[in-house]
Amino acid sequence: MCADQVPSSRPGESLPLRLTMDDSDSPADVVDALFLGRFATGEQPYARGRTLDRVKSGRSLLPSGATVLRSARDDDRSAVLAEGDGFTLLVSRWNGGADVTVTAVTEELAETVLGQAADGAEDEPAPRPENVPMGFWYFSPRRGPHRTSRQITAKSWEEVRGNYTAPVAGALDRLMKVSPAEIAGRLLLLHGPPGTGKTSALRTLARSWREWCQVDCVLDPERLFNDVGYLMDIAIGEDDGAGRGRWRLLLLEDCDELIRGEARHTAGQALSRLLNLTDGLLGQGRNVLVGVTTNEDLERMHPAVVRPGRCLARIEVGPLTRPEAVAWLGTEDGVGRDGATLAELYALRRGTRPASVPAQEPGAAAAGMYL
Repeated sequence: MCADQVPSSRPGESLPLRLTMDDSDSPADVVDALFLGRFATGEQPYARGRTLDRVKSGRSLLPSGATVLRSARDDDRSAVLAEGDGFTLLVSRWNGGADVTVTAVTEELAETVLGQAADGAEDEPAPRPENVPMGFWYFSPRRGPHRTSRQITAKSWEEVRGNYTAPVAGALDRLMKVSPAEIAGRLLLLHGPPGTGKTSALRTLARSWREWCQVDCVLDPERLFNDVGYLMDIAIGEDDGAGRGRWRLLLLEDCDELIRGEARHTAGQALSRLLNLTDGLLGQGRNVLVGVTTNEDLERMHPAVVRPGRCLARIEVGPLTRPEAVAWLGTEDGVGRDGATLAELYALRRGTRPASVPAQEPGAAAAGMYL
């Protein structure tokens, strides 16, 4: 090896930091970039970070003795760069939450400073029986795979049972009462026409299972199963402070293309990875359930998805029959002979109708066609 090829023992020399900026970068972007300097050069080689979903009012998230170096604010976030003896800290705030990241000369110092900045800074909302904590996963261009948590409102099963036709209500009765000891399959499949209450049932399920199961909704499932790194982050998961052994239910809504019969040809490896997460090597040792909603008919689904033993529940959620719909609404007005979906019943109750163009008489000249 030539002398000029010998790698430097100093990380800052073998990995030079070079920043390129233009007028599309905001001051907050500059603060983010400046924060990386001491970590990239190796002066502060240890980094620790934490995400806070709800920061208490008045908390600066700066430890005692920290000196602010830069501060920037734009429409949707702010960034503060600060330093202290042996550490540098970046606080990025967004929509009531914040990311706190620390670099330091030692691992212990990084942990200590992060604790001083973030411990006790997150605001817990007052508990309400109808509120359920739910996580939301998405892939952020800025931060990669990211999870945020929100409190959602969910009615009890007793309150919403009448929203479902009798056979569906019976199947959901059993699902709502499932305990961890009774779990056989790892896939929960709700299918049926739009507007029948599949998502509402899942919200109520999150409330019924909240003592033993954390429910996370994946906002971009089409990316999840085509990005191995994203999938691994979710498969490894976050305990969300609930302790080890707690189950997680990952919700994937409207995944028609993923589970239909021709999915192996149209979705590549996505279907295989979904099945691997439910009962393959990827799911081994992980207390993970996968809930899927789809508008597909059962006959159009891939046989591997619905094979015996894979599904904890496979429920077709359909419209209420005419007698059930009339009983729900309290009147026959607007209810067709084939019954009605839950969405149609709520629209009838509110007295709303979708905007539409009145039907024209045969042969009548069309208006507004030349605008």
